[in-house]
Amino acid sequence: MMTDMTKGSPFKILLKFVLPLLLSMVFQQMYNLADSVIAGRYLGVDALAATGAAYPITVLFIAVAAGASVGCSVVISQLFGAHDTVRMRAAVNTAVISLITLSLVLTAAGQLTCPALMRFINTPKDIFEPTMVYLRIYIAGLLFLFLYNTATAIFNGLGDSRTPLYFLAFSTTFNVILDLLFVTTFDMGIAGVGWATLIAQGISSVLAVVTLIRRLARIKTERRPARFDAHLLRRMSLIAIPSICQQSFVSVGVFFVQGLVNSLGPFTVAGFSAALKVSTFALMVMNSLPNALSSYAAQNIGAQDIPRVRQGIRACIIMSEIVICSIIALFFFAGGSILGLFLGDEVSVGTVTNIGVQYLLIVAPFYPLVGIKNCCDSVLRGGGAMGSFMLTTLADLALRVVLAYVLTPICGFAGICYAYPLGWMIGTSISVVLYLSNIWIPKYIRQAEHRGFVLHPIHRKPSAAQQAEQPHSMHRPFRLPHVVKR
Repeated sequence: MMTDMTKGSPFKILLKFVLPLLLSMVFQQMYNLADSVIAGRYLGVDALAATGAAYPITVLFIAVAAGASVGCSVVISQLFGAHDTVRMRAAVNTAVISLITLSLVLTAAGQLTCPALMRFINTPKDIFEPTMVYLRIYIAGLLFLFLYNTATAIFNGLGDSRTPLYFLAFSTTFNVILDLLFVTTFDMGIAGVGWATLIAQGISSVLAVVTLIRRLARIKTERRPARFDAHLLRRMSLIAIPSICQQSFVSVGVFFVQGLVNSLGPFTVAGFSAALKVSTFALMVMNSLPNALSSYAAQNIGAQDIPRVRQGIRACIIMSEIVICSIIALFFFAGGSILGLFLGDEVSVGTVTNIGVQYLLIVAPFYPLVGIKNCCDSVLRGGGAMGSFMLTTLADLALRVVLAYVLTPICGFAGICYAYPLGWMIGTSISVVLYLSNIWIPKYIRQAEHRGFVLHPIHRKPSAAQQAEQPHSMHRPFRLPHVVKR
């Protein structure tokens, strides 16, 4: 079901849109956690460490897929908000073709560079081989990863967050079943974990794409949309490339930090891996609200309703902080029990769990800063201010990596933990300043406001008093310059 987020109560619309998105994010993170939990409990610490050592490399590919899909989602949301269905359909076609091509290129590159990447992050010798096996299978399924992310981005851009939830719930459940079957029954070891992920993700992505094609076929257009539009690809690239760079830089940061952790021994690698995945689970669940805000902001900017965007960010921050406080309480009271799920070995579970709990207790109190930062960043992204969006993340990332290398020789593993909240402080400060600067508002709207004009939302007629105050030329619905029919 497609949702027009330019009408109705911002709080209610965001809440209705975000609940399926929140559940989707929970399933997505459960999907990622399943491999580590099953590997740790049934195959031992080395298998858990192997999935942890592969994590920064897999995150790098996920970052490219997620960043590329952001460009699709923002452009499609803006065109949908402006009611330009012909070019919106053309944008969907262009996105699918482009991202399939990109996934195939990355699959070939990943298979060739896999050993070099593992050596670069100092993967311990005793887990090098199982990590290689898991990683090669994961890379073989990149096409399905990109297909699913593309379909999800398009559904979200159209205001539909429920459909991706259904496919993700199926994929997560099926992945867990296959994990248990391949590892415990067929005794396939770490390879079974990798194949379970590939098969489950493959089936889910194909079903999502087929559903998307059928859904779009119901949208009637006045003329046949283009199969590929170079102009729209450029527009999506202007948002996608900075998003890919931003998310890739974050992954590169994880990459360097993982290399630092790998030098501290297998137990530290296992403990950090479990804690990082639990923390990432929390952060991604928290980020589901800002992701909803990004589509909401893009649609309302497309409809040139800026006050409505401001109402949306206030509602999103309130909802985010409520969720964050619940997560912090859970980690403080049950962090050890959650991390204990990753291991079944009574000898090593205490050491590994203590390392993970140390990480969670240091970083969790600073999650509220991340919530505010993500909301501000989502408005920047929804408005296409990608340079500013990148700046906030790179400042946070650079500080985290540098501080991790500076503090670790002094504080040991705790130095890595302290680097995260210090980076978040700087990043959040920059995000808030950039949001308040209004750099995310399109230039033509800022210029009109500076001259004393008010551009009325395209779905709403100006009142009689407003018509009397402004020139007649300003009464007509104003279309974005880039969506005027050619």
